[in-house]
Amino acid sequence: MSYTINGKTVPPIAVGTWSWGSGQNGSGIVFGSKADPAALNESFNIATNSGFTLFDTAAVYGMGNSEKLLAEFSKGKDFIFSDKFTPMGKFSEKKVDTMYNGSIEKFGGRIPDIYWLHQPKFIDKALPYLCKMKKEGKIGSIGVSNFTLDDLKLADKIVKENGCTLSGVQNHFSLLYRTSEENGVLDWCKENNAAFFAYMVLEQGALTGKYTVKNPMPRFSRRGLAFNKSRLKKIEPLIQSLEEVGKSHGLSVSETATAYAIAKGTVPIIGVNKPNQAKSLAKIAEVKLSGKEIERLEKSAADTGVKVKASWE
Repeated sequence: MSYTINGKTVPPIAVGTWSWGSGQNGSGIVFGSKADPAALNESFNIATNSGFTLFDTAAVYGMGNSEKLLAEFSKGKDFIFSDKFTPMGKFSEKKVDTMYNGSIEKFGGRIPDIYWLHQPKFIDKALPYLCKMKKEGKIGSIGVSNFTLDDLKLADKIVKENGCTLSGVQNHFSLLYRTSEENGVLDWCKENNAAFFAYMVLEQGALTGKYTVKNPMPRFSRRGLAFNKSRLKKIEPLIQSLEEVGKSHGLSVSETATAYAIAKGTVPIIGVNKPNQAKSLAKIAEVKLSGKEIERLEKSAADTGVKVKASWE
């Protein structure tokens, strides 16, 4: 199924920019790494030239630094702009305006094609205001992120009462974290023609095959704490299954994990920091995993007993 956002066709894979910017909630603290702006710029160009034009960002990613880099790379170019309002402290419309204005100022006044309520907070106040913003032409469409099915049904009711619809849901989803499938959110999206955007599909590197007990993730990063040596050991059989399934399709471990997310009807948001990662997007999008392959991967994932819920979920 294909989706449109603000009249634009959503590509099968979206590009995430969470790891682009440094600073709080950025590459160092969350990922234990530092992105190279030149490599990011080249990756942006490769992705967009290959038709992967949806870039997802947020004001809190690197506290504005990710937005700043995306704005710099995308200047004068056509892309689908996905940005977010993250509720902090008490709600006020002024806080929405401040965060929104700070974002679009970086992009020279360009409005987000989809603007997300980043957390299920102040649903009854924030969503009517986002509907007002949409009617005023300040945003193209509305999405919600980190929502349960009950949250989603309430959000849907509120936006419809305010003359709008939900265009997308953005939740954590991977082979190791299928909560949105288990609780009915994914089915709701399919039934209501809303795109489901899956973030942390690769569990911030745990499902790439790069990190092992002998080569662990950066120790004091968010991902290093989430996938310590003990959990990396437990997921070794899953990594092997991903490697074996991917081999018949010419895919790497991470590419196979991404192809799985597509096969489940999601639009995976993949962090692309290097040109070779951008080049692989087209190859992944062409692969269709069989039912038996999906079943094998899901069983292998379940057998690990690993399911890591993020602190903000």
